[in-house]
Amino acid sequence: MALFPFCKTPSGAVRVTRIQLFLYCFLLSVIIYFLHGRKEAVGVKSPHSIFHALGKDRGKLTTGKTIVKAAVPQTPLETPWGAPLVWGDARNSAVRRAKFAQREIHTGLLALVVGKYAKFVRRFLSSAETYFLPGQTVTYYILTDNPRSLDPPIELGPDRQLKVVPVAELPGWERLAHRRMSLLADAIRNPIGSEVEYIFCADIDQEFVAPVGEEILGHLVATLHPELYGMPRNAFPYEAEELSSAYVEEDEGDYYYTSELYGGLVSEMYKLARACSLLILQDQANGVVARGLEESYLNRYLINHRPTCVLSPEYSWWDSALAADVPVQRLLSLGRQCEALDKQKREEHKC
Repeated sequence: MALFPFCKTPSGAVRVTRIQLFLYCFLLSVIIYFLHGRKEAVGVKSPHSIFHALGKDRGKLTTGKTIVKAAVPQTPLETPWGAPLVWGDARNSAVRRAKFAQREIHTGLLALVVGKYAKFVRRFLSSAETYFLPGQTVTYYILTDNPRSLDPPIELGPDRQLKVVPVAELPGWERLAHRRMSLLADAIRNPIGSEVEYIFCADIDQEFVAPVGEEILGHLVATLHPELYGMPRNAFPYEAEELSSAYVEEDEGDYYYTSELYGGLVSEMYKLARACSLLILQDQANGVVARGLEESYLNRYLINHRPTCVLSPEYSWWDSALAADVPVQRLLSLGRQCEALDKQKREEHKC
């Protein structure tokens, strides 16, 4: 009882009244409660800013009586140079949609359909009718060597139209990849340039599965590669051959972009397509083939001309061990999905 000397009687015997005992117990309870509260406060971390921006909290994993919050990767809403990094459900995307919704905008969606890729065209267009810029005026431009692949005509909604642009047959993926930029430049020059304000180029073997709205509009728009988002710079498959026009030095580059979807104002897209097609022709003349074909030249151009709007991997995604987790999958690459599967699953998915 040395801790409580004021409780000793003159004769030395220790006497504790009921009131004193109650006070001691109450004080001890307060100390225990305070220490327990501090322990809980230290153990709880707030969700990352992206989930606040999306208006939702990160999910929790429950094990017995212990609640463990799942780890959240760093997910910025802006690029290092100040361009928006777009996540469809983020509040800043809602603001962008509201801003563009006040204008009448005519946007083009272009895809190249040759050879065996004709089997994807109806699925692509049907999904775009549901999810691509709903409520806006859209013209689909299909560059194809087989216009009959679009028979019978696909039923389109109001303010939607389909234009078929015939192109020569391009057998072989490598030849197709080398020609796509020049075909895009030619199509923008005539007829696209005089018909729409924005144009987006997409691979035909994709499917829209969630809304893709006005948040994607910008002067020059690129999409982050889902398997390389969040990876270190030295993991990016930039062109390493110094003789190539697509060569990227070790201290260059911020992100690695996919060629599955990119776009912008028709004037900016013409500059991009024209510049990339010239780089490709220069390499062909020198007998050089870039490792990523068209995608290598696209990334070279976007290093020199940074996008004014960068789309998150929500807008180009496929299921693979390397693909980044995203809040919403909006545009799925069926072709790259098949590439990520083993032989048995490819047969199951009819790849």
